[in-house]
Amino acid sequence: MSTPSSDQTGENRLSATQASTSQASANQRPDYDPELQQIADYVLGYCDDPHVANADADGQACKHERSGPSAEAMDTARLCLMDTLGCGILALRFPECTKHLGPLVAETVVPHGARVPGTAFSLDPVKAAWDIGCTIRWLDYNDTWLAAEWGHPSDNLGGILAVADHLSRQRVALGKPPLVMRDVLESMVMAHEIQGVLALDNSFNRVGLDHVMLVKVATTAVTARLMGANREQLLSALSHAFVDGQSLRTYRHAPNAGSRKSWAAGDATSRGVRLADIALRGEMGIPGALSAPQWGFNDVSFSHSNSDLALKPEDERRLTLARPLGSYVMENVLFKVSFPAEFHAQTAAEAAIRLHPEVRDRLEEIERIEITTHESAIRIISKQGALANAADRDHCLQYMVAVPLIFGELNADHYEDGFHAAHPEIDRLRDRMVVKEEARFTREYLEADKRSIANALRVVFCDGSATEQVTVEYPLGHRRRREESLAPLEDKCRANLATCFPPSRCDTLMALLGDRERLEALPVHDFMAHWVP
Repeated sequence: MSTPSSDQTGENRLSATQASTSQASANQRPDYDPELQQIADYVLGYCDDPHVANADADGQACKHERSGPSAEAMDTARLCLMDTLGCGILALRFPECTKHLGPLVAETVVPHGARVPGTAFSLDPVKAAWDIGCTIRWLDYNDTWLAAEWGHPSDNLGGILAVADHLSRQRVALGKPPLVMRDVLESMVMAHEIQGVLALDNSFNRVGLDHVMLVKVATTAVTARLMGANREQLLSALSHAFVDGQSLRTYRHAPNAGSRKSWAAGDATSRGVRLADIALRGEMGIPGALSAPQWGFNDVSFSHSNSDLALKPEDERRLTLARPLGSYVMENVLFKVSFPAEFHAQTAAEAAIRLHPEVRDRLEEIERIEITTHESAIRIISKQGALANAADRDHCLQYMVAVPLIFGELNADHYEDGFHAAHPEIDRLRDRMVVKEEARFTREYLEADKRSIANALRVVFCDGSATEQVTVEYPLGHRRRREESLAPLEDKCRANLATCFPPSRCDTLMALLGDRERLEALPVHDFMAHWVP
C-alpha cells in the first residue's frame, strides 16, 4: 500500500475541514415540517371551545377558520361513542383482557383520577388511557377505517376519555367549569380525521409499521389540545410522536400473530397522552421530525418497502396529507355491526350466513368453497395451516367464513381455544377453501366515492352442484348502509352493556347515549360516573 504524500495529506485535511464547515453552516434549526403544522392548526382552530386554550406561542389566536364538525359528523361521533364503550364493556368478560387492567402499584390512590368504564378503577390519565384503549380494542369489534392504511380511529377514545375525565374532575375541584361531552365528541371527530387522512395515501403496513402509530399521533394532538396546549407545545408533542419509535406489525401476521394486537392500540393512545404531557411541561420539539435527511421519519421508516427492502419511488418516500382536514373520516367511518371480526372479512361472513341454510346439512358433501375478495384481504387475513390462538383466528378470512357457514352466526366466543378444539369441522372446511382476487373489488376498495369492502362466496358440492355466488359489496355499518345499521347498532350496544350492568342501568345509559343534545351538555365527570359498576 502506497503512503500518501504530504501534499495529498494536506488536501485530504482541507477536504475534511471544508466538509465539516459545510455541515456546521447547515446546522440551522428548521421550521416545523408543514405536515405537523397542518395538523396543529387544524386541532387548534377547528372547534370553538371556551374551556380549551387556542392561542399560539405569542398569545395570538389561531388563524385557522373555525368551521367546526358537520352535524352528520357529530351525530356519527355519538354513535361511535355508544358503540365503542359497548365494545369495551363486552371485553370485560375475558380474563386475558382484564388481567392487564388496574394501577401498576396496587392500591394507588390518584387525586381526581380517570375512571375505566365497567370497573372500579380510578387511575392516572396515562394508565387509564391504556386500560380504556385495551378494552375497546380487545375483541376487534369497534369501528374501522380502510384506505392505503387500515385502522380503528375510535381507539383514540382511550386517551380522550381519560384526559377529559381527569381534567373535568380537577377543574370542578378548583371551582372552574368542567369539560363537557361535546368536548369529547369534537375531540373524537378530530382524532378520526387525523388518523384517517394520514391513512388515505400512506401505507405504513408496506414499510412494516403497525397502524397504531396513527393512534399515537392522533391522541397526542387532541389530548394536548384538551390539556390547553398552545401552538408551539402542540407542534412539539406531534414531533415527539413521530420520532418516538413505532410498533412493528409482527404480532398481526402468521406465524407470530398474538394477543399483543388486542392491547397495542391501548398502548399507543396511552403513549399519546404521555407525550402530550411531556410537551405541556415545556419540552422542546424536533422541527424536522419527518423531513430531516438520514435521521427523520421519512428516510428512516418510510422510504423502503419491507417486502424486498427496495427503495420506494421518490414521490412515495414522504408522509403526505391527502386532503384538507375536516370531518370526512367520521362521516364515512365503518361500524362493525354484525360480527367481531377483522373488517376485510365482514362481508364474507355476511355472505356465509346467507348460504348457511343451503349448506348446513351438506357440510360433508362440500368439494370446495370459492372466496372471491380484494387484494388487502388476501394480504392481511388469508391464512392456511394451524391457527395458534384467538388472535390468530379473528384475523383469518377462512375461519371467519367457515364458522358462519356451519353455525349461522359468528361471535367473540367462536374464536376461543375451547370452541375451536371442540369443532374440528371448522378446519376441515378451511382446507377446502380457494381464495382469489377480483380486480374490481380491489379497485373499488380504494375509490373515494365507493370504498367498498366486497367479498363473494360460492360453495361447490362433490356431485357437481353448487350454490349461487353470493356477493356482498358493502357491509352493514358502511355509510351506504348507515340507516339500515342504526337499530342493529343500538341492539349491539344494549347487549354488550347487559353483560356488565343491570337492566335499569342499561336503560339509563342507552337513553343518555341516544339524546345528543343532553349528552353534549353533560359534564364529562358526570358521564363517566354512570359507567362505574
